Amino acid sequence: MIGNMNGALRSWSLACLLSALCFGFMCTSVPADDLAWPKVTRETKPWSRWWWMGSIINEKDVTAEMEKYTRAGLGGLEITPIYGVKGYEDRFIPYLSPQWMDMLNHTLKEAERLDLGMDMATGNGWPFGGPWVSARDANKNIVHQTYTLKRGGRLTDPIVHIQKPMTRAVGRRGDIEGVKEPISANENLQALALDQVRFEKPLPLLTCMAYSNAGQTVDLTEKIDVNGLLDWTAPEGEWTLYAVFQGWHGKMVERAGPGGEGNVIDHFSKDALTRYLNQFDEAFTGRDIGSLRAFFNDSYEVDDARGEANWTPDFLEAFAQKRGYDLRNHLPALFGKDAEEKNLRVLCDFRETLSDLLLEQFTVPWDVWAQKNGATTRNQAHGSPANILDLYAASGIPETEGNDILKFKFASSAAHVTGKLLASSESATWLDEHFHATLGDVKQNLDLFFLGGINHICYHGTNFSPADETWPGWLFYASVHFGPTNTFWSDFAALNQYVTRCQSFLQSGRSDNDVLLYFPIYDRWSQPPGRRGMLPHFDGSARGMSVRDVGGQMLNGGWAFDLISDRQLTEVQF
Repeated sequence: MIGNMNGALRSWSLACLLSALCFGFMCTSVPADDLAWPKVTRETKPWSRWWWMGSIINEKDVTAEMEKYTRAGLGGLEITPIYGVKGYEDRFIPYLSPQWMDMLNHTLKEAERLDLGMDMATGNGWPFGGPWVSARDANKNIVHQTYTLKRGGRLTDPIVHIQKPMTRAVGRRGDIEGVKEPISANENLQALALDQVRFEKPLPLLTCMAYSNAGQTVDLTEKIDVNGLLDWTAPEGEWTLYAVFQGWHGKMVERAGPGGEGNVIDHFSKDALTRYLNQFDEAFTGRDIGSLRAFFNDSYEVDDARGEANWTPDFLEAFAQKRGYDLRNHLPALFGKDAEEKNLRVLCDFRETLSDLLLEQFTVPWDVWAQKNGATTRNQAHGSPANILDLYAASGIPETEGNDILKFKFASSAAHVTGKLLASSESATWLDEHFHATLGDVKQNLDLFFLGGINHICYHGTNFSPADETWPGWLFYASVHFGPTNTFWSDFAALNQYVTRCQSFLQSGRSDNDVLLYFPIYDRWSQPPGRRGMLPHFDGSARGMSVRDVGGQMLNGGWAFDLISDRQLTEVQF
């Protein structure tokens, strides 16, 4: 009886609601188009990252896989070449070679036939880099040494710094003895699987400044000869000399495919980016790549190595222009040897300048380059030593990852605040090992993304595997495995239909959140250095920051919000 009564009450309530709408507020006809289901497009369907292991691909199997993905309800794929398969070295296709471009052209033509969207990583593995990235364009760091002198004292030892050799490799013990410089001179880079390399060599001197206990500052850089000998006698007082050198951070492209192994680029230099992208321009010459939707950038991940990349050759000039003073006059504060407040103020300015450069010298020009090629950018800004709200905002499609709604909101907020249609996600990464994660697990992860404002799912991922390979075929090391050899493949289409229904509505709406929540990045920039280095990296979780507590309380209280940065606030209009 109680169940029937509840059912009757629900029917009565619905009838009252309809009566109120039609009679109390005057019933008006609604155009049929307004009540129609939103149009299903490539973008409303989920997409997937598509790894090409060693780029060992062929036209027949590429077509067969793409047809399977289409039937399963995917709307597009992102091509990311990755490390090769042992024992198949004779079938590797070097990245951006004429043969590789032939395969890309075939793939794009088949995508058009099947109505599949296509994205392409601007590189292979991650981050951006390759064998054509010279030491000039590789990522860099700063090293400093100090010396003390009293009145009448002179330095007898040369001011030099020899970089210590080191190497790290994936899956094996690194051995610097067998590695040649430049990296491109080494044979079988796939087997070496280098992650970071530093060669033993003297580092170039950037500047040498002397500071007295009386507050005087003297630039000694021009008084040092080619052998590092300083021709200077200390005047009255006690003097501390700071010599700053430019080092090579040594980060290599991680999990690189054949033809893509090499140095990671200097992300703070537009010149380095331009020379890097020239390799793509040359490969694209005479080719039709017009159907590419976007170029993809995986998360920053330069500093998941020893030390951090925290320098670029033009940094001192950029700092003076942006912050209004000469950093060379405040090196003790930069390295934490002045008054505490001054230390933090100078360090904050140092961090903000690198943030500006990552935006202005990398993210923006990369997006401009993509547009010149008729495409946009899909960018994972998280993990960067920068205000990721600004990096996301400068990207065509901001993309997040993980399982933290607040982290998702950094990407979706940038999309909402700047009026972008899509906010994407690298979805279902490492939910469980291969063949252990269920579609139910995946759905829970996807629902979190939707709640966080994401409306464009990109699975992580699918792996190309030739049809004649024995089960389960080739697998990428990171799960979840969304390929046809997974036992849940027969039910995969049902999940994709659900995602398509959700995204059809999410993409047809417009964000209308209640509050703009300020992201107080200067709070974090003004904290002392951590154990890993001078630069804080922002993954979007905002752990240890007040905004995480406030954001969590707002979400729990039912208040919808978008995060906003200082730079974005300067462009707000009423």
